[in-house]
Amino acid sequence: MLVTAYLAIIFLLTLCVGLELTARRLTPPQSTPTAVANPVFRRFQSIFLRAYLLALWADWLQGPYLYKLYRHYSFLESQIAILYVCGLASCVLFAPFSGWLPQVLGRRQTCLLFCVSYSACCLTKLSTDYFVLIVGRILGGLSTSLLTTTFEAWYVHRHVEVHDFPKDWIPSTFTKAATWNHGLAVGAGLVANLLAEWLHLGPVAPFLLAVPCLVCCGWLVLTDWGKEEAEEGLEGGKQKLPLGTPNAGATRLSARARFSRSCHDGLRCLLSDRRVMLLGGVQALFESVLYIFVFLWTPVLDPHGPPLGIVFSCLMAASMAGSLLYRLATSTRYCLQPGHVLCLAVLMAFFSLFMLTFSTTPGQPRPRESFLAFLLLELACGLYFPAVSFLQSRVIPEEKRASVLAWFRLPLHLLACFGLLALHGEMSGTGGGEEGSGTRHMFGGCAVMMLAALMAVVSLFTLGRNDIDLRLEGTRGDGEMF
Repeated sequence: MLVTAYLAIIFLLTLCVGLELTARRLTPPQSTPTAVANPVFRRFQSIFLRAYLLALWADWLQGPYLYKLYRHYSFLESQIAILYVCGLASCVLFAPFSGWLPQVLGRRQTCLLFCVSYSACCLTKLSTDYFVLIVGRILGGLSTSLLTTTFEAWYVHRHVEVHDFPKDWIPSTFTKAATWNHGLAVGAGLVANLLAEWLHLGPVAPFLLAVPCLVCCGWLVLTDWGKEEAEEGLEGGKQKLPLGTPNAGATRLSARARFSRSCHDGLRCLLSDRRVMLLGGVQALFESVLYIFVFLWTPVLDPHGPPLGIVFSCLMAASMAGSLLYRLATSTRYCLQPGHVLCLAVLMAFFSLFMLTFSTTPGQPRPRESFLAFLLLELACGLYFPAVSFLQSRVIPEEKRASVLAWFRLPLHLLACFGLLALHGEMSGTGGGEEGSGTRHMFGGCAVMMLAALMAVVSLFTLGRNDIDLRLEGTRGDGEMF
C-alpha cells in the first residue's frame, strides 16, 4: 500500500495538470473582465481571500489523522463512532444558529468566534480524556457550521451593501476560492504526512499546526477586515447598535423575527416545489454517505500500513480531477448538461460503494481494491458538487436559498448520525455477526442509499424534462434531459 499510495498521488496530480491545461485550451479567449481590471475590487477580494483560505487550510489539516489520533489514544472503534456522532449532532444543533449569530454579534465578530472555537477544538486533541474529546467534537461542529456560512456572509454583505459592486462579480471570488481550496486540500495531506510520519511527531501534530494558522486568520480578520470596515463605516451601517443602547433589545428581537421568518419561508419553499424536494433528497442521501465515508476510510486502509496523509492527498486530488472533468463535460465542445453529470456522479458513487461491499469482506480484505473504490467515490464527488450547485441556483429562489439549504442539511446530518450509530452497534457486538462485518454492512447500506439518490435524480429530471431552467445557457436546444 505504501508504493501504491505514492504512485497514485503522482498519477493523479499529473492527471489534474493535464485536465487543467485541456480545460484552458477548450475555453474560448475572453476579454479581461471588469472585476479583474478594478483595483478596488481586487484589493477587497485579496483581503477576504487571505483570511478565508487560512481558515480552509486549518480545516483541511485536521482531516487525515483524526481517526488515527483517536486510535492512538487506544479508543475502541465503537467509541470513535460516538465521537463522530457528537460532531455531526452538533452540526445539526448549531446549523440554524450559524445564520442567526452574525445578525446579533456582527459578521466579523462571528468569524473571530470561529477562530477561537476551532483553536479550542484543536487543543482538546492534546487530551486523552474522552469527555474532553467529546467537547472538542462539539466545538468542531460549531466551527464547521460557522465556516460554511459566516465568511461568505461577511463577503457578500460588504460586496453588495457597502462597496456596491455588481452582484455578477461575486462568483469570481468564490470560483477563485474553490480553485485554491482543492490545492489546499491536497497540500494539507502532504504536510500532515510530513509532520505525523516523516518527522515522527505523531498524529496530533497536524492539529497543533492548525492553531497558529487559525491565530493568523483571526489576526487578519481583526486587523485587515477591521481596517476595511473602518474605511467604509461600521459593519451593517446604521442597523448596528451597541448592546447597551435602549434599542438593542429591539434589534435582537428583529434578528430573531427575521430568523424565524427565514426558516418558515425556506420550509414552505421546500414543501411547495417538488423539484426542490427531490434535489434536497439527492443532497441528503449523497452527502450523508460522504460523512460515513469520512469515518470509514481510515479503519479500512490503516491496518495495511499506507501513509494516511498521502492517501488523503490522493482522495482530494481525485476530487479535483472530478471538478476539472465537470468543466470539460459542460464546455461548449462536449455540451453535457449538469443533469447528465449529476446522474453520472451518483451512478459512479453507487458502483464504488458496491465494490466496497466485496473488498471489505471480513477475513479477506482487499485494500488496493478498496483504495481504488475510494478514489472513484471522490472522483464522483468532484463531479457532484458543481452539478448540484448549478441546479440549486436554478430551482431555489436566491432570497430563500440559505434557509432552504439549512433545511437540506438537517436530514443529511441525521442520516449520517443514524448510520454511525448503527455502525457503533455492530462494532459493540450488539449487531452480532462476524468480526469486521459492520463495515461491510455499512457500505452495503450506503450503496442502497446511493441507489435511492439515483432514483431521485431520475425523478427530478423526468419531472423537469422540458424545463429550460435546468439547462446551461447556450445549450438549451431541443431534446430531452435523458
